[in-house]
Amino acid sequence: MSQPHVTVEGTPKFVIPPGLLGAESRSYFDPEEAREDALAARLFEVEGVRALLLVDDFITVTKADEVSWDDMVEEIASVIGEMLGE
Repeated sequence: MSQPHVTVEGTPKFVIPPGLLGAESRSYFDPEEAREDALAARLFEVEGVRALLLVDDFITVTKADEVSWDDMVEEIASVIGEMLGE
């Protein structure tokens, strides 16, 4: 399966094709909460990720203050593409 097109709209909204995440939205505030969700667990491995909101067609990320979006956006988009393209 090819990787879906992921775009970033502003900060920190990662827009994906509808339906890839399922109908149920979910949020996580630490890696322990996300351990059963493969995508969320993998996103928490990105340095600086502090919280996630996953909705039908987008993902928002809350980052640590000491980390720059410039250092994170490409890796987050790559993880989303890899995990949803499997």
